[in-house]
Amino acid sequence: MYIPTHFAETRPEELARIIRAHPLGMLVTHDDQGLDANHIPFEFDPDAGTHGRLTAHVARANPIWRQCAEGADVMVVFRGAEGYISPSWYPSKHETHRQVPTWNYEVVHAHGRLTVHDDEKFVRGIVARLTRTHEAGEPKPWKMGDSAPEYIDEMLKAIVGIEIAVTALAGKRKLSQNKEARDRLGAVQALAERGHAELAQHMREPG
Repeated sequence: MYIPTHFAETRPEELARIIRAHPLGMLVTHDDQGLDANHIPFEFDPDAGTHGRLTAHVARANPIWRQCAEGADVMVVFRGAEGYISPSWYPSKHETHRQVPTWNYEVVHAHGRLTVHDDEKFVRGIVARLTRTHEAGEPKPWKMGDSAPEYIDEMLKAIVGIEIAVTALAGKRKLSQNKEARDRLGAVQALAERGHAELAQHMREPG
């Protein structure tokens, strides 16, 4: 990934924030058939190992867990807030007419090594943790105990666990840091008016 210095994000807490706020990662793998990509919700533990650990599950019918060799090098892409930026939102454009459209975004590339866990205890733990995380905001959070045990057992047999030991994290936050403050804030206002609250928030103080 091309990362100009002014867009580089290296702070572990910011990288973890982006991953946790946007956990649907694009898992990129490579085998004899070429490149492949699968879109999977991940759980991230930044304290496991040197750079953290990602865990998830895939359908047993998905060939990825059979095709990837144990310890295969993989990459997971997490896309955060993103949106189109019109030059018309910059006050300086109306003075000099020397601005062009662009796209602002936050993204993290997690590089690591894949391990497959085809066992019930592992996948049950993954499902339980993902459920607790994503049901937390519900008035009455769903839990596995709400369903009949035999039904949950059947569902768990249909999935396989995967674990990625993260070896490197590359982060990029392109938030108009290379623009004048008035132009950046002009874009912030326009984004907020159009309902892009998350991107506007992070652009307001991108440091």
